[in-house]
Amino acid sequence: MQIQPQFQTIGNLIAGRLFKIPEYQRAYSWQLRQRQDLFNDIEKVYTSGADSHFMATIVGLRRGKRRIAADEFIDIEIVDGQQRLTTLTILLKALSKRMAKPDPKRAKEIDSLLVKGDDLRLLLLQTNQDTSNIFIDYLRDGTLPSHKPLQMAADQNLVNAVTECEAFVNNWAAKPKRELVELLGLIKNQLSVIFFEIEDEALVYTVFEVLNSRGLDVTWFDKLKSLLMAIVFDHGDRGSKKETVAELHNLWAEIYRTIGLRWQNLNRETVTFAGTLRVSECPNRQLGEENAVQVLIATCGNNPKKVIDCTKWLLKVTQAEARILGDNRLRATTRIIQARLVAIAVLLRRFPEQEEKRILATWESVTFRIYGLARRDARTKVGEYVRLAWSITNEHLSSKAIIKELKTIGEDFPIDTVAKKLQNKDCYQKWAEQLRYFLFRYEEFLAEEAGQVLNEAQWNRIWADEPSKSVEHIYPQSRGSEDPASKGIFVHRLGNLMMLPPRVNSKLQDKLPNEKAGTYNSCGLLAAIEVGKSIKSGKWDRGAVLKREKQLIKWASSEWED
Repeated sequence: MQIQPQFQTIGNLIAGRLFKIPEYQRAYSWQLRQRQDLFNDIEKVYTSGADSHFMATIVGLRRGKRRIAADEFIDIEIVDGQQRLTTLTILLKALSKRMAKPDPKRAKEIDSLLVKGDDLRLLLLQTNQDTSNIFIDYLRDGTLPSHKPLQMAADQNLVNAVTECEAFVNNWAAKPKRELVELLGLIKNQLSVIFFEIEDEALVYTVFEVLNSRGLDVTWFDKLKSLLMAIVFDHGDRGSKKETVAELHNLWAEIYRTIGLRWQNLNRETVTFAGTLRVSECPNRQLGEENAVQVLIATCGNNPKKVIDCTKWLLKVTQAEARILGDNRLRATTRIIQARLVAIAVLLRRFPEQEEKRILATWESVTFRIYGLARRDARTKVGEYVRLAWSITNEHLSSKAIIKELKTIGEDFPIDTVAKKLQNKDCYQKWAEQLRYFLFRYEEFLAEEAGQVLNEAQWNRIWADEPSKSVEHIYPQSRGSEDPASKGIFVHRLGNLMMLPPRVNSKLQDKLPNEKAGTYNSCGLLAAIEVGKSIKSGKWDRGAVLKREKQLIKWASSEWED
């Protein structure tokens, strides 16, 4: 079948078509940078007076026709270009909202493009993984959820897109000699795309691959999916091809759902992790994305069954990393990628629960000693961690052997040596994430020692925000110290730092310790109560800070002992 690319303005593209983003495609993931690029393009077209501006290529799979009242529409599944099309759709709705009062007739014309028939009929674009109905509700009535908790990263991306699109429209209207109708005409008539409308799904992935080889901006994760689908279409058995494709669609839908929960940047690591753990010979470092994709494709050959197995493996890796990132405590230990790879390998082995806990406890202890207490960067112990992860996966090391290897990795960083690095050091600047984890572990220790349950509600608030927003300087950093010569090092020393929930912390601001002691005692965190009692029983000065620092270092030496 001959493929005819069509040069289309946005107005022509959306006339007579209904678009759908299938579940096996990634969710909406554009960030501020990509949206700002789009807004800049629109500004350039306006200021330059250009008749047309080429934006991108869009690839769609034609799924038939449908009739709504007297109108007929072509159903299109978007294979590539959904991010831009979603953003443009939101931008048109933002424009409609702004024009509703000054030009209701024009606003209604825009709305009739976005929602076909009455308000409960089909949308111009049906997006995927919109668990909170953010996109649907915005297109239908122009509203956003006010208090509904957002379940997925894509939900927040959509909310951000709406906010930024509305701001762009409002800024446009605020500039002198600019009309909103000019912006509408520019979007519909001067922005253009090359549109590939394809009827055969097998050809979709061929076109996608050709465009990618010519510089199409696409992630290796999406390219891997395209290559895997192409193998099935090219080499699948006629009798079972339909079922194989359906199974692949379901697997990729689950992969994207897992990624979309919170971590849309997870896909880059998933590819590299999946490829590194499947390479035939033990590597000394993690594979790059392109090499990882080559390894995974090579494991499939031209066998559709192996394509299914490869996709299942990718799903397992995705779920394992999502599990790591979904655990606040483990996530705090995994900022170093090679260390995270070992944790992923352990989870993939599916050890009995208690064995897995013992392995991860050793991994956590060794990893924090190296990258937290010793403050080493990602260049440290790369080969050791990567080789261990590969051996866990491919040589099926026992839990005992894994723990032994982890302890060997940590031998160069004995706790007595690294704990001393906390003494007389700035433990706030460039160490806030590590400090949060350190103090979380201390809170766990205090709760266990007192026979109490950790205050998870308060700690969830602390984990949910930037760590710096929860770090409490007991003697406020804005006040300096009693010794002007040691101002910074005094207030940033370990003994003067603890964690409070962000709102509690911000209310205290630069109050003196004796003014904050009451809040410490009532906030529900044991470390804060401990400090509050200390303040009440005496003054909080340099001596008190040094005493608490010594106490915390002694505890750390026991907590992370070799």
